[in-house]
Amino acid sequence: MFTCASCTICACESGEKEKMPKNCPMHDQAYFDQLLDEYFKPENHDFFVTSSSIEALGYCQWPRLREVAEFAKRMGYTRLGLGFCGGLHKEAAIVDRILRKQGFEVVSVICKTGSIPKKEAGVTEDSLSTPGHKVECTPLQKQLVNEPMCNPIAQAQLLNRAKTQFNICLGLCVGHDSLFYKYCEAPVTTLVAKDRVTGHNPVAAIYCADTYFSDRNTIQED
Repeated sequence: MFTCASCTICACESGEKEKMPKNCPMHDQAYFDQLLDEYFKPENHDFFVTSSSIEALGYCQWPRLREVAEFAKRMGYTRLGLGFCGGLHKEAAIVDRILRKQGFEVVSVICKTGSIPKKEAGVTEDSLSTPGHKVECTPLQKQLVNEPMCNPIAQAQLLNRAKTQFNICLGLCVGHDSLFYKYCEAPVTTLVAKDRVTGHNPVAAIYCADTYFSDRNTIQED
């Protein structure tokens, strides 16, 4: 079992392979030798080399949004896909505007596309996140109970239909984002990872794991 996350040697970074721990995957040198061939395949080589050049050129200077644009431009992509969460509609509009100003065609699809009530997809009342589903409701609350489901598969397939060349995931829910990646035919990069508690900055909960978030990162027993 590999435990790179808890490794204190990091021979992979230093190049001092003689110091690698017993369970380091680098003991299987033949595996890495043959894996290198994958990076030279036509569908991977330019993609990987361009990724590395973007990392170097914008290191600690470019925000991720610019990195996405620079990468897409250097890859020759002209039609970008944007799969976004309805809760980040304003942010999606800003991203759309910035990318269009740089000459890209942007195809954007919101998570609620299709307007299918969650119940129709098998989501039970106990799992509804909107208020009022267990008590007497006002008309507005009843409308919230029938809130449309997130539809990441449709988002991906609509972008496929539009023949996007590179897709951007902006704030999709955990799991919904996974389905979006799974069904997209074009490569996907994540611009925003949803985290409502930290203002969509999930690393904050990691930085504060031993202090402010010490009791908020752990699964609670029922």
